[in-house]
Amino acid sequence: MDASQIPAAPAASATSLVRHLLATSREWTPLVLRLSLGAMIFPHGAQKLLGWFGGFGFTGTMGFFTDTMGLPYVLGLLAIVAEFFGGIALLAGALTRVAAFGVGTTMLVAALTSHVQHGFFMNWFGAQEGEGVEFFVLAVGIAAALVASGGGRYSVDRALILR
Repeated sequence: MDASQIPAAPAASATSLVRHLLATSREWTPLVLRLSLGAMIFPHGAQKLLGWFGGFGFTGTMGFFTDTMGLPYVLGLLAIVAEFFGGIALLAGALTRVAAFGVGTTMLVAALTSHVQHGFFMNWFGAQEGEGVEFFVLAVGIAAALVASGGGRYSVDRALILR
């Protein structure tokens, strides 16, 4: 059998891909998870993009990412976009799986590049040099659950899929 005789795999339509991406249940659990993760990550994104909440804004944050940490510009940009716009998307339940993937990936990278050397625990009492990874374990776990489940009840995703 030569290559011309091998049947082609059916191409997934863009519509079925979008439907799969937006699919979710009417359960409460994803709602609670996405509101929690969105409410946690949005202020961090606003610090990085807009300088709100005592942040350094886009220029200061990108300078830190590229000059101090040595990250490529595009990775710093993706982190800022994931935190700010991902936070908004999670709060609304819009493209929940994509937003959760971006936030989860950003949190995993932050844990591995800046926090794992400080151990597991948060620095509640100033007894260690930096923060450990326990917070990041929770954030990545919540993000993974949302990638699997979608946005749940009262999400833009659910409203769009029901149309």
